[in-house]
Amino acid sequence: MGQKEAQHRVSIRQLSADLDRRCRELKGNPGAVVRSREIVERALQSDQAIYGVNTGFGALASKRIGHDQLGQLQRNLLLSHACGAGEPVPIEITRLMLKMKIHALGLGQSGISLPVFRQLLAFVEHDILPWIPSRGSVGASGDLAPLAHMSLPLIGQGQCWKADLSGPEPASATLARCGLEAVELGAKDGLALINGTQLMLAYGAFVLNRALHLVEAADILGAMSLEALQGSARPFDPRIHAIRPHPGQIRVADNIRQLLADSEILQSHRDCGKVQDPYCLRCIPQVHGASRDALDHCTEVIERELNSVTDNPLVFDNGDIVSGGNFHGQPLALAMDYAAIALAELGSISERRTYLLLEGHDGLPKLLMADTGINSGFMIPQYTAAALVSENKVLCHPASVDSIPTSLGQEDHVSMGSISALKLLSVLHNVERVLAVEMLTAAQALDFRSPLKPGRGVRRAHALVREHVTHASSDYEVGADIDTCTRLLRFGQLVAIASPNE
Repeated sequence: MGQKEAQHRVSIRQLSADLDRRCRELKGNPGAVVRSREIVERALQSDQAIYGVNTGFGALASKRIGHDQLGQLQRNLLLSHACGAGEPVPIEITRLMLKMKIHALGLGQSGISLPVFRQLLAFVEHDILPWIPSRGSVGASGDLAPLAHMSLPLIGQGQCWKADLSGPEPASATLARCGLEAVELGAKDGLALINGTQLMLAYGAFVLNRALHLVEAADILGAMSLEALQGSARPFDPRIHAIRPHPGQIRVADNIRQLLADSEILQSHRDCGKVQDPYCLRCIPQVHGASRDALDHCTEVIERELNSVTDNPLVFDNGDIVSGGNFHGQPLALAMDYAAIALAELGSISERRTYLLLEGHDGLPKLLMADTGINSGFMIPQYTAAALVSENKVLCHPASVDSIPTSLGQEDHVSMGSISALKLLSVLHNVERVLAVEMLTAAQALDFRSPLKPGRGVRRAHALVREHVTHASSDYEVGADIDTCTRLLRFGQLVAIASPNE
């Protein structure tokens, strides 16, 4: 990678910080944007037909447009394509979409005009968030409908979130409140805005950024459950994993060994007669590790896309303006379907450990409460986990294997990557809550092993849970504690306090 590429690179691990840095850089130095726009302006002086610059779009690509109508062509493009449906894109993902579009345009191969580019930067500076319906993209020719909704407020049309985020308001009111005026679109501006994969990309990057914590949390919770169930540490012997050297498997086994270090619980049953643990304990490295490896691959795909130019046509330094297909979302669609499967498996094995904790083995009370009968104990949280795991099995059906022709057959194969993206976020949310149920039940089970202490990492994790959730000796409204544990997972507190890698 060259020095210039490395300087501009955006990573999953530092996603928000990297995108904010790029916006600051481009506000101070939009030179690449200016150079690519000059190429478009020169091309307009020729009689050459250039797709999307002086022609219609999609099935209308052969229709030439007069020079005096090029601005109206681009305005009409935004208006006609803003026909999305469904609930709005979440606030945090909308912010990412805006910044990712700025980053991609700032790479200098899109030909957008400087006033429109500066309007995008002003939206980020004022935290103006367009109201973007989440449905309507088929994931080829870019995310056309969502990006049209994102772009309409630049010209004073469409809707934005109110300042208090309570709902939408007319974009004209938002611009007035922020002291901004609508911009006029020039040739190619609208097409540069709505061609691209930023909806799919923002969802995928958001989820994979969160998955960085989630895979670490899954190891911590697996170790908590193993200690509570008086499982064996022998399956984590490094020799086992050295002869099947999948990177994720090796790392998970190492994590578990570190989490279990100095465990009094393990020492107390070292000479018991148990031969083997169930797979949900014994095969933690193999299952968690496979998900890690899959998510590592998906992260590579998403990061590659983050640093790519995906609109059409593309502007090159030698003056060429070339129409291609970089907007096609197939790489993202496949990766996000794969990521959904990998995350779902973390939830699936977690639910099995929760079930095992409730069965009353090895001195634990059934349902993790001493006085059951009048109390149901932790019976129903496992139902919730089971329901979410089952839902994930439906959500993991791949969207990327589907295609419906659009644009009168001109766009005859599409990726459906936006559907992969929306499903992926749902899977993430479900897995977070499944793991939260395991966190709650494993902490409850560990209480019954006192005064014996678990390993150092497990001890820290258990202490964190007990800072926020008390031991339950009778039935109570358990849903609030599941919410608390979900927050400890989602915002990284568990990993920060207990992970051997932090």
